[in-house]
Amino acid sequence: MAQLPLELGHRASYGGEDFLVAPCNEAAVAWLDRWPDWPGPGLAIHGPAGCGKTHIAHVFQAGAEARLLRPGDLEQASPAALIEGYRACVLDEAPPVPERPLLHLFNALAEKGGHLLIVSRLPPARWGLGLPDLASRLSALPAVRIDPPDDSLVEALLVKLFADRQIIVAPGVVAFLTARLERSFDALLRAVDHLDRESLARHRRVSLALAREIVEREGV
Repeated sequence: MAQLPLELGHRASYGGEDFLVAPCNEAAVAWLDRWPDWPGPGLAIHGPAGCGKTHIAHVFQAGAEARLLRPGDLEQASPAALIEGYRACVLDEAPPVPERPLLHLFNALAEKGGHLLIVSRLPPARWGLGLPDLASRLSALPAVRIDPPDDSLVEALLVKLFADRQIIVAPGVVAFLTARLERSFDALLRAVDHLDRESLARHRRVSLALAREIVEREGV
């Protein structure tokens, strides 16, 4: 019987020094490099799942000493309390959002000359907000899209995803996966997850044969 792998989890590396800048995300990175000289009180970065939005959020948080917020945090304290001691905030994993608390937070930051970075799958103009004041403010923000990766970034991302899980792969595995996986961040994440689990269950390293088997069997 195959041993069930223990679900120990893995820690994604969010250091700015290992963020991979490529044509698909360089516009977003250029905007972050301009902070705090943004033309307005905020910026929206959007893109598909797994494209590096959360990594960008953490890089900005560290560099700007910003407060990282989830939508649920907005109802836990007043805007003044949430932004006390901060020049910037990052709102990740939106929408949905509590609209009036977000409007008050946005206004409070703008009044003190601070900034809000919004990180989401869709640009705020497509959130379907019901509060007109909030919709107009967020729709007026610059919105920068992170696109799916090109071939060179696919290879670099696979190397990083394996390194985040401390997986040593055999020669040829990354090149094999780069040539065959769908060009989406979700597909790369699924492939690495399958290989991680199978290698743990079988007590085997991630070999080219195992990579070929997973790609053919799982269709990742």
